[in-house]
Amino acid sequence: MAATNQVAKADGGLIVSFGEMLIDFVPTVSGVSLADAPGFLKAPGGAPANVAIAVSRLGGRSAFVGKLGDDEFGHMLAGILKENGVSGDGINFDKGARTALAFVTLKADGEREFMFYRNPSADMLLTPDELNLEIIRSAKVFHYGSISLIVEPCRSAHLKAMEVAKDAGALLSYDPNLRLPLWPSPEEAREQIMSIWEKAHVIKVSDNELEFLTGSDKIDDEAAMSLWHPNLKLLLVTLGDKGCNYYTKHFHGTIGAFPVKAVDTTGAGDSFVGALLTKIVDDQSVLEDEGKLKELLRYSCACGAITTTKKGAIPALPTVSEVEAFLHGHH
Repeated sequence: MAATNQVAKADGGLIVSFGEMLIDFVPTVSGVSLADAPGFLKAPGGAPANVAIAVSRLGGRSAFVGKLGDDEFGHMLAGILKENGVSGDGINFDKGARTALAFVTLKADGEREFMFYRNPSADMLLTPDELNLEIIRSAKVFHYGSISLIVEPCRSAHLKAMEVAKDAGALLSYDPNLRLPLWPSPEEAREQIMSIWEKAHVIKVSDNELEFLTGSDKIDDEAAMSLWHPNLKLLLVTLGDKGCNYYTKHFHGTIGAFPVKAVDTTGAGDSFVGALLTKIVDDQSVLEDEGKLKELLRYSCACGAITTTKKGAIPALPTVSEVEAFLHGHH
């Protein structure tokens, strides 16, 4: 028995991502409206799936739990997870609903606008009974967003998965990943995102999400700390091309960004989260050590920065050697 534990440990703890995986259709030309785009490229995406692949590319062990359509796009996405070394044992296929699609407008500065096709899409129809509890229980880190909270039955599946992971001792990681067009109203979005706030141990929000959740137009320590709760070990506020702010029980500070020419910001936050989780899954003591945490967040920021230099989320997620070369060039 001891030997198998050794093996499991040598391979590192499992990071399980829960939620949606979909296909982003990205215009072949940046800076035009959807109507004016001459063509689109298929880019696999969905924040939790991006995180799972980011983890795997960076040498971590990851699994994805969610539901895809039993259609060509769904099987293509499952194949992409597999090619990237992500366990698909938690994937279900829905015979009656399609894989979700999103059309993404890339504005000239690489920022995005979304138009979603989910009516309902397969990911929204995951039921609590369909969850692979074995995979969820074996997670050392359980990561999720808020899109899976929008409608039933997926919401109940999300709540159950979170509970099972927590009972099994997993670190809970939450990136709300606000997509307002998907919610019935901003009020509903805020209420549901906050409904599971107190459960998470690690939370990452963007500067825009911080403004939305606090109702404050200031991106400062006071606004961030208004979101603090006693179970929290680390709160991160990403500031786009300005780096990120970090908050723990004992210290807080800022990590500067890396100057890069951003082409497409899709997946940058997921790359950042994947790097962070890969680095803390087997050693949470870094959350108590500011020097180590800063080093780790610098690595995570580098991953985010690299991801913005290429189009699409998954194709742009870096490998360990790319990150090391990038950091070496930015000493």
